Amino acid sequence: MHKNLNVHDSLLSMVGCTPLIRLKNISKNFQGEFLAKYEAQNPGLSSKDRIANYIIEKAEEDGDLKPGDTIIETTSGNTGFSIAMVAAIKGYKCILAVSSKSSKDKISLLKTMGAEVTVCPSDVAPEDPRSYYEVAKRIHKNTPGSIYINQYFNKLNIDAHYITTGPEIWAQTEGEITHLVACSGTGGTISGTARYLKEQNPDIRILGIDAFGSVLQKYHETGKLDKNEIYPYKIEGLGKNLIPDATDFSSIDKFTKVNDEESAYMARDIAKYEGMFVGYTSGAVMQGIKQLNAEGEFNSNSKVVAIFPDHGSRYMSKVFSDEWMKTQGFTNYPGLEIEQIQSNIKKVHLSGTN
Repeated sequence: MHKNLNVHDSLLSMVGCTPLIRLKNISKNFQGEFLAKYEAQNPGLSSKDRIANYIIEKAEEDGDLKPGDTIIETTSGNTGFSIAMVAAIKGYKCILAVSSKSSKDKISLLKTMGAEVTVCPSDVAPEDPRSYYEVAKRIHKNTPGSIYINQYFNKLNIDAHYITTGPEIWAQTEGEITHLVACSGTGGTISGTARYLKEQNPDIRILGIDAFGSVLQKYHETGKLDKNEIYPYKIEGLGKNLIPDATDFSSIDKFTKVNDEESAYMARDIAKYEGMFVGYTSGAVMQGIKQLNAEGEFNSNSKVVAIFPDHGSRYMSKVFSDEWMKTQGFTNYPGLEIEQIQSNIKKVHLSGTN
């Protein structure tokens, strides 16, 4: 077989080696150079292909996963799709406990890929028996010949990005990267990438994007989990109501919180101004960059890499649906200061309405 014919034995050999794309329009008034790590080019359309492929391969090597076994996982959608894709190719059964926050598109895709899906409420405590953490544990316990990926507490989540995403970004920027900006959910992407980059140059700034309603930023700053920080929010795959073991907080320099509305409109703006059809979390990353730029984080010498983790096709019934945006009460007042928007969100939260 001639290697230059671009023929692959399966989709799995296409995981990783995603491009960096220079952002020319949406960041034109910002200080520095901005590049997007376009993870939608993975075959499963997200960065989660990396951890699914890596963790499952390790389980096979260690003898924990054998032909005919079942793979079980908790997911807000993307990890589930990647696991379902790998399971379909390798011939494993796949059972997923999915957050109700996940878009209908994602849930439909999971079922199409052959996964058995249980939808669990997103607004319950992690220890609640209805939470997707507890549901997945229960399914694993009751399913002989199964493994539970447990991405939130699996250090292999970090390793997958340490050996792939980090080296790719370092090589693609020829070591000139000054800032990495990435969403933090399980924390595997930002932690593994950051760990590698910090080993090459400890002066690289690692900036995590968190959501209002999540505990990660305050935990990073104080070392304490404050349950008063927790309230429902819409962005998928970002933030947490617990502290994941797959987050290496020591490798992250700073967290910035973003809100649902601005992140949603930013996802649309990325498509409008850059022609890149990316997901809600990518909008959150870009919104975080906008806020960081306003705070003076960057200068003319900055070379900033933003990880855009997934594809916009996963959000057709959400941020790319005018009807959904209206039902959320998103009004897109471009002149409204972020402090006022955040104040409005807090007032809504305290009043008990969502």
